[in-house]
Amino acid sequence: MIYRRKLPKYLAFSFLSVVLAADLPITPVIAQTTTQPLSSIGKGVTFTCNDTETTIKNKNGPRVTFGQTNIYIGYQQVSSLNKDPRIISFQNGVKKWCRSDYETTNDDGTGYGLFWDGGNVLYGVFSSTGSQPGNDFRRFATGRWLTSYGSGGGPKVAIIAKINPENGSVYYATFLTAKKANDGKTNSLVVTGLSWNGSNLTVNADSWWTPRRANTNPMTCSGSSPYKYTAIFTGDLTKVNSASAVNCS
Repeated sequence: MIYRRKLPKYLAFSFLSVVLAADLPITPVIAQTTTQPLSSIGKGVTFTCNDTETTIKNKNGPRVTFGQTNIYIGYQQVSSLNKDPRIISFQNGVKKWCRSDYETTNDDGTGYGLFWDGGNVLYGVFSSTGSQPGNDFRRFATGRWLTSYGSGGGPKVAIIAKINPENGSVYYATFLTAKKANDGKTNSLVVTGLSWNGSNLTVNADSWWTPRRANTNPMTCSGSSPYKYTAIFTGDLTKVNSASAVNCS
C-alpha cells in the first residue's frame, strides 16, 4: 500500500500559487489617466468648412482634443490677397460645427492658436493686419481690454476670443498689440502660449517695439525686439492684471 503524505492547507495553497504564477503570463496594470487641458499654438493652415477631418488633421495645424472631440483652427484663402479665419469642431469624426463669420473683411486674418480645458473654457487666437470696413472682431471687443487694432496698418497683431465650444459662437474678444513709442501706431505681436488657472488667462507672446503695460501704455525697453512678453488677463478679457517683458519696464 502506498501512502501519500498530505500537505498542510497553507502549504498546498502556496504551492498552487507558485505553479499558477509560473504558468500564466503576468499582465502589467497601467493606470488610467484623464485628458488634460490642452493648448496648441502654431502656424495657421488653410481649410474650408466642407473639408473632412482627415484632410484637416493631415495638415498638422493647431488642434485641441478632449475625449472624442477635436477642434481645429486655421484660415481659408478667400481671394488672392485675403485670408479669413476658420474654426471647426468634429465629434467622432463627424463635423459638429464650423464658423466662417468671425471676420469677413479685407483684413488678411488667420487663426493660429487654441486653449480648451475640455469644458466650457475655450479661447482662440487670431491675427489681424488692420481694420477694414465690415464685420470683424471689433464687434466682440466692446468693453474689453483693447477694442480695436488701433492706428496704422500692416503689422500683424493678435486677437484673443472666448468661444462657446458647443457651437463656436464668440462670447467676447480683445485685441493684443504692441505700440510704437515714437508715433503711437500699432506694432506687431504674436502669441506663443496660453495657460489657464481657473480664473485668469496667461498669454505669452513675442512683442515688437514696444509691449504694452497693463494700463495699455507702451513700456520702456532696451535692446532689440522682439521682446518676450507676458500678460495675465482676467477670464472675461476686460482687464490685464499684470504685464511684463524681458528688458522692459
